[in-house]
Amino acid sequence: MRYIKYLFLVLVAIGLVVLAMANRDPVTLTILPAELALWTGVDYAIELPLFLVILGGVVTGVLLGFVWEWLREHRHRAEAATNKREARKLEREVKALKGRDNEGKDEVLALVEDAGTAR
Repeated sequence: MRYIKYLFLVLVAIGLVVLAMANRDPVTLTILPAELALWTGVDYAIELPLFLVILGGVVTGVLLGFVWEWLREHRHRAEAATNKREARKLEREVKALKGRDNEGKDEVLALVEDAGTAR
């Protein structure tokens, strides 16, 4: 399975290099359309190779997707944390109750009785 993963990564790397070599022509990215830039007075533009624009868009989309999913799953993580706290509280309570029921008894007999009631 490890070799298949390495083969996949090599194929992706080759694909990215081919994409970069085929799209080396520079493109101009502007913040605002020309009419809106004249109206606001903000005329910022940068010239980049096309493959950087493509890969930057893909990376931005993946990062936005990760953040979106992390925010969407917040409710599930909060619920899991609440359930974990409740389970710990109940475990402590059971331990305290077992200790109180077996107080003053022989330890071995207390273990045997606890095992019998668990069945």
